[in-house]
Amino acid sequence: MTITDSVTYKQTAEFGDDVDLVAEPVADPRQGNLFGNSFPARVNLYPQLRFMGSKFRLLHWIHNVISDMPFKSAADVFSGSGCVSYLFKAMGKKVSTNDFLNMCATVSKAIVENPGFVLSAKNIEILLMPDRRRKHFIEKTFSGIFFSPEDLRFLDLVSWNLNKLGGEYERAIALAAMIRSCVKRQPRGVFTIAGDPEHYKDGRRDLLLSLREHFLEQVKVFNDAVFDNGHKNIACCGDVFDWSPVEPVDLVYMDPPYVPRADDNCYMKRYHFLEGLSCYWVDKKIMHETRVKKIEKPFTPFSYRKTAIKAFDDMFRKFRNSILVLSYSSNGYPDLAELHRIMKRYKGTVDVFKRAHRYHFGTHSTVKRSQVDEYLVVGY
Repeated sequence: MTITDSVTYKQTAEFGDDVDLVAEPVADPRQGNLFGNSFPARVNLYPQLRFMGSKFRLLHWIHNVISDMPFKSAADVFSGSGCVSYLFKAMGKKVSTNDFLNMCATVSKAIVENPGFVLSAKNIEILLMPDRRRKHFIEKTFSGIFFSPEDLRFLDLVSWNLNKLGGEYERAIALAAMIRSCVKRQPRGVFTIAGDPEHYKDGRRDLLLSLREHFLEQVKVFNDAVFDNGHKNIACCGDVFDWSPVEPVDLVYMDPPYVPRADDNCYMKRYHFLEGLSCYWVDKKIMHETRVKKIEKPFTPFSYRKTAIKAFDDMFRKFRNSILVLSYSSNGYPDLAELHRIMKRYKGTVDVFKRAHRYHFGTHSTVKRSQVDEYLVVGY
């Protein structure tokens, strides 16, 4: 396929420094169909999660930017919903993923690390089998806060039965299916406000189905997403500065949390219930004084103005021997010019690809700050 040359130009006025903005690669018009077909069809089976900052709707753009880069292995060091890692896997790359949230690492284990194991009908039967010995932690802790009593009892039961499954990937699929079921069942997909779930029923199918019904559907969705790309991929949970790929990688993709100019970017605030569910709240400190029983927020230097710039510098230096691809938005701190300067310390060439994008943080279509410029900052 023939790709036209990228166009580089300067944006001094907007960013206050010379920043190379590179136009998105475009196909030769005579080969437009071929260009469109280069996107891996397998990605369409990815189980999309309603997750703050997810790059799912930008995957075609990301693929266009990186597809001609010379890399056979990739690390997604803030994997989040796992969609970019899944794209790498579908592209036939050897993939390493990491995230400081266990729920994210669990989803990546189910569909990125997993080399082909699915949850069988027998497995599902085991998970749904009543057991009087099961715990009632979720039902007791979150009664009247999230979901119906029946839903909470279901989560306790499946969580108890998980250890009866012999395989780590089968357990990961079951947990991932539970996580996505809870996101779909919960109004707006976030866990910041307590309330009677009956109050939100407005005819939407996702709010009418029980968690058990959702779970059975989501098991199939995740089973269908599983495939073997011929590589030994790996999914980890930990701090980016304490973690390194088992082997050196050609490309490192970074989509860290960042200091927003307004609002907050606390993933734990929005998804604490899912994080707890992914490990049955083991080693998680619950803030019982809060109405929704939040989990204590882990520290990340990327979320604070005092520490963010140093964190980016440390991260770029840590992965300086790989191609660096930073995903970033125009509503974050530090700004693009500062990030460009930092990356230039470690890379001879730094290109910036720009695309307008709209994020949806809730159900309100007119939310201010949702329209942003999305950047891919690439260092070679």
